[in-house]
Order: sequence, then structure tokens, then C-alpha cells
Amino acid sequence: MDPEKLCAWQKALCQHLHLTGKVRVASEGINGTVGGSKVATSLYIKVMLSQPLFKNILCQEDFKTSAGGAHCFPDLRVGVFKEIVPMGIDPKIVSYKETGIHLSPQEFHREVEQYLSQATQGQSDTILLDCRNFYESKIGHFQGCLAPDIRKFSYFPSYVDENLELFKDKRVLMYCTGGIRCERGSAYLRSKAVCREVYQLKGGIHKYLEEFPDGFYRGKLFVFDDRYAICSNEDIISACRYCGVLWDQYKLCSSQHCRQLVLTCPSCCNKGLTACCPVCQEKELKVASRASGQTLKEECECTRRRPRVPIEHGSPRMLDTGKD
Repeated sequence: MDPEKLCAWQKALCQHLHLTGKVRVASEGINGTVGGSKVATSLYIKVMLSQPLFKNILCQEDFKTSAGGAHCFPDLRVGVFKEIVPMGIDPKIVSYKETGIHLSPQEFHREVEQYLSQATQGQSDTILLDCRNFYESKIGHFQGCLAPDIRKFSYFPSYVDENLELFKDKRVLMYCTGGIRCERGSAYLRSKAVCREVYQLKGGIHKYLEEFPDGFYRGKLFVFDDRYAICSNEDIISACRYCGVLWDQYKLCSSQHCRQLVLTCPSCCNKGLTACCPVCQEKELKVASRASGQTLKEECECTRRRPRVPIEHGSPRMLDTGKD
């Protein structure tokens, strides 16, 4: 089916079921998250599975469900894009068909268990790679992972290019939220022909947590809607930006000039500390003193000080969230 026709069909389906959310349609396929009632979302899955275009492609396991609803999104956005997920690389140049080896949650769990055991003895030839953005891995990640300090997935190819030596002759275990970014990311990594093997978690963290809620993934799972995160265990691995108390509930920076996420606890919020950095905090105070309904998006101290593409020197920085 032509992407434009598929987009129109998808939009009509979601509107009919009163679903909200974001859906991307591309030549590679379809990817998105929608919210609504249990009846509506169940019907959505049923209709998607019955669509002839997806016969022998989609299956029940490809859908992930979590607590939420239509209120988690401000509206419905369905569009046609060049990429199913924005990596910034033409799908014709690096195809998802050249992806890494898919591992089920059970297989991935065993691999991570073995990796952690070998890593404690300093014998591992494996890298457990989180290919999400820094603010996602900040509130939740697999123990012992390498989490690139990148702000957008479109920076991932440059990160790989700048750190090829890091991946040379390594076994790489990749993961992301639902598995889609790994489809593109693992294909890009494999195209560099430096890794010994590249594996990816099928269904992503979401499917892993369904089977191992108290496994090797600790903290919250970041999601791109008004919930910001979903919980599977009680661990809090991040802290308030201002006082350092354990805290993992994101809010948008209070400055109308910024759209960065900030971790600020209730106590600090009550003190008026609601911006992502001192620059934005100062702007917020100035803006509050004069009437202005204009909303702008601009770089602030957070983004100016962050290297666009971090280069790992020596041994990679691993994130650890060991359990008691």
C-alpha cells in the first residue's frame, strides 16, 4: 500500500476509535503509540492484525500495552516520514533488513546474566549498549550498560563513527524502549563491520519487563507521552537536579523558552526551583515579570554544555544499579 494511503487509513481508524497518540508511516513500515479505552485499543490491535498488508508481518507479540489512556496525548498525529524512526540515515543506504540478531527477553536475560558475571571478573568481551537518549537511561537502564550521553537518536550514527575502536571485535547487546530504534541502530552498527556480533532485544525493554519485572533492568521506563515513565520495580536510580534526593519524575522546564525535561522534587518545586538550569531559571523570573504568551524553543545552558557526540576515552563508562 502507498504510504499516503496507509497514513489516511491509519488516521481514519484511530479517529473512529477515538484514539490519541503519534503514528509514523514510512516505506519501512509503521511505528507509533496510541492511547484510548481498553475496548478501543483492543479493537485497534484486532483491526491491525486483520489488515491484509500486515499478513505474515505483524503478530500479537508486536503490540505492547501499558496503563494509560487517551489523556496521555494532547491529540492524534499520523504522518508519512522518510524514516520509521528519525536516525538521519537514508533507509536505502542502511536497511533494517540488515539488522542484528534478535534475542527474546529470555535469551537476552541469559546473555546479560553471563555478561555481568564475566564483567565482575574483568573478562567480558561484550558491550551492553543502551541506544536511547541520555534522559531516558538516566531514570532506568540495565545494570552494567554503556549509555551514550546523546540527546537525540539522530546523533547515534555519529556516536558510533566517533567510537568505532570501542566496538572493535566486541559482542554487542543492544536494547531500546520497544525494539524499533534497535532495528535501525543495529543495522548501522553492523554496516561498520567492526563488531564480532551484534544482538538486539526483541520487543525492547517493554517486552523484557513483562517477563522480568524484577530482572536486570532497574528504575523506570521512559515513554514519549504525558506519563513520561512507567514503573515495573520500586527502584529509583536518579536524583533531583537541585538537592540530590532520589527522584525520577520528570517535568518540563518551567521556562517557556525551553522544552527540556527536569528532575526536581516536590520540596525544590515549592521553593520555585522548576527550571532545567540556572540560565532558564533566570529567564523564567524575567518572563514572569512581564506579560508574554510567546513560546520559543532555544538552546539553553543544558544543551550548550553537552557535547553533541561524546567520545569514550579508554574503558567505556558503564552505568551500574546493583540490587541489594
